[in-house]
Amino acid sequence: MKKDQSVVLVVEDEPAQREVLAFNLDAEGYDVVQAANGEEALIMVDEVMPDIIVLDWMMPNLSGIEVCRRLKMRSATRGISIIMLSAKSEEVDRVRGLETGADDYVIKPYSIVELMARVKAQLRRTRPTTVGLVLEYRDIRLNSETHKVYRGEAVLKLGPTEFRLLSTFIEKPGRVWSREQLLDRVWGRDIYVDTRTVDVHIGRLRKALCEFGGDDPLRTVRGAGYSLG
Repeated sequence: MKKDQSVVLVVEDEPAQREVLAFNLDAEGYDVVQAANGEEALIMVDEVMPDIIVLDWMMPNLSGIEVCRRLKMRSATRGISIIMLSAKSEEVDRVRGLETGADDYVIKPYSIVELMARVKAQLRRTRPTTVGLVLEYRDIRLNSETHKVYRGEAVLKLGPTEFRLLSTFIEKPGRVWSREQLLDRVWGRDIYVDTRTVDVHIGRLRKALCEFGGDDPLRTVRGAGYSLG
């Protein structure tokens, strides 16, 4: 996985459609993972914690609507954006999908161009640092376009790894990230790095954030990981 790349999980039981979606999402620069059914999707979510899920409604055994319902019931996965794909075009079906927790609803057959635009729109909401926005948490400001971080009026000196860590935290303040999830997001799933490396870089980030005063905004959650605030 490329650093700072958004992870998209494609859940579709039709292999040809799944491959077309994966190909186009990959071409847009996303890190794409795939699941062929609902059960596999739930496993993949726990393994990779995607930023967004493109989810087919009509699947055998465990339907997309049930996968959506289960994910939105869990606090750890409630914030993942879900775009529901369905051949059901009636208003009552669209309403049911959205009421179950889907963030968007796309009727089959769909335009790939439109679907890519909808994926980008959802990610703009959930991962704003990928589109060059300035994010703030208390007196900390992170500009993802200029790669500058401020605390109050002071400019902080962060290494590239510490910058990516802070980007991850500041997108979702309060969320607890395990060391494994931080490794996947910051270093990439294809790179082997010892989990203790995360602790080292968290220590460097803490030092940089507090260099000019102020309390430590990073919280260590024993047995779980780290969070901002």
